[in-house]
Amino acid sequence: MHDPDVIVVGAGLAGLVATYELSRAGKRVLVLDQESRENLGGQAWWSLGGLYLVDSPEQRRMGIRDSFELAWQDWQGSAGFDRLDDEDVWARQWAEAYVRFAAGEKREYLRALGLKVLPIVGWAERGRGDALGHGNSVPRFHLTWGTGPEVVRVFAEPVLEAERRGLVEFGFRHRVDDLVVEDGAVVGVRGTQLAPDAAPRGAASNRDEIDGFELRAPAVVVTSGGIGHHHDLIRANWPTDRLGPAPRYMISGVPAHVDGRMLAITAQAGGRIVNRDRMWHYTEGIHNWNPVWADHAIRIIPGPSSMWFDATGQRFPAPNYPGFDSLGTLRAILETGYDYSWFVLTQSIIEKEFALSGSEQNPDITSKDLKFMLKSRLAKGAPGPVEAFKEHGIDFVVADTVAELVAGMNNIVASDETPRGPQLDAGLVERQILARDAELTNGFSKDFQLMAIANARRSRTDKLLRVAPPHRFTDPDHGPLIAVRLNILTRKTLGGLQTTLDSQVVGRDGSPVPGLYAAGEVAGFGGGGVHGYNALEGTFLGGCIFSGRAAGRALARA
Repeated sequence: MHDPDVIVVGAGLAGLVATYELSRAGKRVLVLDQESRENLGGQAWWSLGGLYLVDSPEQRRMGIRDSFELAWQDWQGSAGFDRLDDEDVWARQWAEAYVRFAAGEKREYLRALGLKVLPIVGWAERGRGDALGHGNSVPRFHLTWGTGPEVVRVFAEPVLEAERRGLVEFGFRHRVDDLVVEDGAVVGVRGTQLAPDAAPRGAASNRDEIDGFELRAPAVVVTSGGIGHHHDLIRANWPTDRLGPAPRYMISGVPAHVDGRMLAITAQAGGRIVNRDRMWHYTEGIHNWNPVWADHAIRIIPGPSSMWFDATGQRFPAPNYPGFDSLGTLRAILETGYDYSWFVLTQSIIEKEFALSGSEQNPDITSKDLKFMLKSRLAKGAPGPVEAFKEHGIDFVVADTVAELVAGMNNIVASDETPRGPQLDAGLVERQILARDAELTNGFSKDFQLMAIANARRSRTDKLLRVAPPHRFTDPDHGPLIAVRLNILTRKTLGGLQTTLDSQVVGRDGSPVPGLYAAGEVAGFGGGGVHGYNALEGTFLGGCIFSGRAAGRALARA
């Protein structure tokens, strides 16, 4: 394209949203990405499609009373902004603006593009038991009908139509290596054209260099994603003082091209990176038995009933329950000196409470096939993808007795090429299971997890679809017993390039860098860290949409 108005670096969701807004305004946009067209939409395509909405019709129909005020209280308690005179100065402004967006026009903005959500509302990140602390006070997780690919589609289709009209051009296999700076302003990009590659979406592609390029435009928008597959960079920025030592063993929840390289490149051009130590990794990672990329991890999105044990066989104390406090439990895991933990559950629990994160693990919802979904979700047994992991996954054990179960767990540990943890004592595990079961002889309990399960079942969605009726683990009618080894799964970057509310990248002197914008994960989803220290789930796609929209609209006005 000759003389584009804007160059967008990254063809993920934030880049698509910015391009959509720019093309609507008649601007000419050149979109560059180091991967092929097959990867259009980036990590968003692989996502479950969860969206954070506040006081939605779906919530109200489920009897959930929500408000901006309650959501903002939850967001501030979770974010814990404590660098307000410096690194959080823009992040907090972004946070308030985003919660207002989620409580206001977000739903209609997406519906106008053709996106719909399921009528159920999930309760993610239930918190650590403090009204002013981390966590969602009410269910706010709205699942897209069509999962991540649908979120991508509603923006990709108008962008591809703009491509046909000549307003948008894509430069796939174009890796940006430098931003061109003249007189303090960013005026273009330099980089390397990579050889064509027919690898399927998500698979590693070649890095064979065939040519160089330099392209110019009045503005550049960086939307290149985070550092989720760059384990060395994750470890270099790991907040040891807050979470403990970085895990020795991690598996990857994002493809290899999520490498974070544009962060350093943008910083070299004058942009400021803030909150490098804030990141969001999951504790419930399992090895994909049918991987697409190296160390391909899938996250279990659990209901609250599985018992959670550390690597030594000790049950985690409150509030380290499934689905409550991701980073709090991550810290508790690492405090043991090991980098994994265990779920122990029953067949009744796996059938109702195990969901797998990702579009490819939910084919019924992804394909928008209502009959398939009803058959899959209401039939006896767990959904097909979950049963496939139970049968083929290297992290799963199925047994009829606790002794047999622990023997299988020990076999997994013994099979590691490099020892990661100790052998478990079957007697210790069984005593804790029996003690928990004894609490179910009547309707009262001193077990905080059982109290939390009772609270969860007050939610219509949880009672109907997500939380199994409380039962004894040793009751054979609910068997067999199941154990799952949980690994640390790398995923999201919460810090990044500091940006104004117009997505302008802030320089080291605190003023915007002329011609330079950023959106999505590379900008900490806005402002260099809109989530602060913790995320409330369903907020990552929304952050890409909100920050990409801000960049596109600001430049459309220029």
